[in-house]
Formats: sequence, C-alpha cells, structure tokens
Amino acid sequence: MASKASAVWTGSLKEGKGTISTATGVLSNANYSFATRFEGAASGTTPEELIAAAHASCFSMALGAQLGGAGLTPEKIETQAAVTLAKTDGGFAVTKIALTTTASVPGATQEQFDKAAADAKTGCPISKLFANNTQIELDAKLV
Repeated sequence: MASKASAVWTGSLKEGKGTISTATGVLSNANYSFATRFEGAASGTTPEELIAAAHASCFSMALGAQLGGAGLTPEKIETQAAVTLAKTDGGFAVTKIALTTTASVPGATQEQFDKAAADAKTGCPISKLFANNTQIELDAKLV
C-alpha cells in the first residue's frame, strides 16, 4: 500500500511559498515556507512538523501492538515527537528525534512496558526510516 501526498512550490527559496496536500484530503493546501521552516513563523507547517506527527503516531501504534502481543491492552498512549533540523557538514539534516510517551496500561509491569517501548522504538516503520542516520531518543513513562 502506498500513501500519497503532493507539494507545490512557487518562487524563490526565501520569498517563495508552497502548499502540501494528501490524497486522503486530511491536508489540503496546507501552507509552508522558508519563514515557517527556518524563522519560526506560525503561518504554516514544515516538513519536520509532518515527520514529527508521523513518528508520534507510528510509535504510538507500534507500542500498542507490542503491548497487545504481551496480552496487555493500553487505555491511552500519548506521544510527542520533537524533530531537530540542524546544519551539518553535508547541509541541513534531521539530526535527532525525541519521542516522549506516557501510557496507561492496566496490569502492565514496568519491565513489560519498558520492553514494549524499546521494541516499538526500533520496530516502528518511521523509526526504521531514520535508524542509521538520526539519533532517536525515547522517554517512556507508564502512568
């Protein structure tokens, strides 16, 4: 199965602007620009914000799957992802993704939860995408 999205960019790098849309219509002409990506403007999204959303959702699902495999059903898994874009010798790159998760899992021991979280971190498809070139940190708490 292939997920699809498209982007349109018009103009120069600093003065130009773009829109991002997904085939499902969940995003439709979402704005992005140099100012949103590099200057903190709040008038649109960034590729890194979309990566953060993808990783947070992917990890949460993977953690749910790992817990389910251990016979546990989470009440709630809440994950935030912070994606760091930094200038490197080879140009700009995503250098770090910090995942912060809290989960309510009735009947889970700390050991079971820690194992499930570690396995979800390495098994999530978005984690695998970045595994060999980006530092992925995990702070997971059982509540």
